[in-house]
Amino acid sequence: MIKIKYLALIAMIAIMLGSAAVITRRFHAQTALLHPTAAPGPEVYTTAHTSILSVLEDYFGYRPMPTQPIAFTHKVHLANGLQCLNCHTGVDTGPDARLPSVQLCMTCHQVIATDKPEIKKVAGYLARGEEIPWQRVYGFTQESHVKFNHAPHIRAGVDCKTCHGDMTQQTVAVRAVKQNMGFCLDCHRTHNVSVDCTVCHY
Repeated sequence: MIKIKYLALIAMIAIMLGSAAVITRRFHAQTALLHPTAAPGPEVYTTAHTSILSVLEDYFGYRPMPTQPIAFTHKVHLANGLQCLNCHTGVDTGPDARLPSVQLCMTCHQVIATDKPEIKKVAGYLARGEEIPWQRVYGFTQESHVKFNHAPHIRAGVDCKTCHGDMTQQTVAVRAVKQNMGFCLDCHRTHNVSVDCTVCHY
């Protein structure tokens, strides 16, 4: 009985090592594509991931929360009468919600709250001729092959908070809504919109 257990354990280890060898070969083949100077591997797996860790993160849906360079508070700006379109221009006419430029921020903050530490950081970016390196909070990974377009959603009257949460209660933006395929399909079905694959995927 003990001998059978040992044989089963050895077989499991052999399978694991074999799987690891296959993954490693595929990883090296992928690295050769990303870095042409590297020796080509025996097969090509995918160029969508740069490491085995990124494969696992994508598979399990792990995405670290981005750290913003400026602690922008949505709650305060919206309470003062600003609208989403004031900063995220183009969202009603194109696929992407543009991130505010440093010039746009300083349009108001040349005279408003100039003594605040975060505003001084914004002024510093302008003085150096740099854009604020905002990090996108939402968005689909390249591997999803999603061609999301904001404009038709805005035209259809979809409220921003449907997909982004209630920004009047957020300071620095966080991922408040889990945007996955189920979320999108539920919304499309509720509003009698096509759920054909080609509507969202390419």
